[in-house]
Amino acid sequence: MLAFAPLHDAVGAAGAALSWLTDLLAPVAGGAATAAAIVVLTVAVRLLIAPLSVAQARGERRRAALAPQVAELQRRYADDPARLQSELFALYRSAGANPVAGCLPLLLQAPVLLVLYRLFTTADGGTGLLDERLAGVALGHHLADGLSVPVVALFGVLLSVLLALAWWTSRRMRRAAAATGTVAGTPIEGPGAATVGRLLPLLPYVTVLVALVLPLAAVIYLVTTTAWSALEQVVLRRPLVTPGGVEAHRR
Repeated sequence: MLAFAPLHDAVGAAGAALSWLTDLLAPVAGGAATAAAIVVLTVAVRLLIAPLSVAQARGERRRAALAPQVAELQRRYADDPARLQSELFALYRSAGANPVAGCLPLLLQAPVLLVLYRLFTTADGGTGLLDERLAGVALGHHLADGLSVPVVALFGVLLSVLLALAWWTSRRMRRAAAATGTVAGTPIEGPGAATVGRLLPLLPYVTVLVALVLPLAAVIYLVTTTAWSALEQVVLRRPLVTPGGVEAHRR
């Protein structure tokens, strides 16, 4: 039990925060107050990690600006993949463009998703949130619990939104890879890059698969945070013109 004490405490704190937000939003949102509280909590979390998202966007811009140098390194060390990888990492390090820094916002949200999962699948929070509903569907409901008409309709809408956002994000990832000449820091023409290049744009669709096994409350969180990420990409990833005068990427 001691090993899970921090998680239990986090679930309790999240439950108290959601209950407070629910009471605050009830006059406006009515029966959807708890769902609205989850959306507000998600936005608050995204605002807290916004500096990391801004740093991620700056790093992506730097990598796009380095595209001509990346292409030159690929040409120079085409027959020496190990040296090419080493030179690329040195180039990124000198420019302050860490290829893996973009994972931080995603990693920091994982505990939030875990807490929401526990909050709406167990009585850990002790706040009675398990009884809350949205459009007649319990916020703790999983698809495996039954497929009534309200469940199919509500989950269908949320999963469709996630699928659309996954398609848009995947499309943008392919464009970014073409602009920077790399996939997750690996040269497009490097060893294994073809496999990585095929798999990486599929990662956004994992969110849809994960949503299939989560309670409704956690699905609402996923939809909100994914939509926020898409909005960030529109705002932060504006057209970038490389030194050669070519637009690197638009989204």
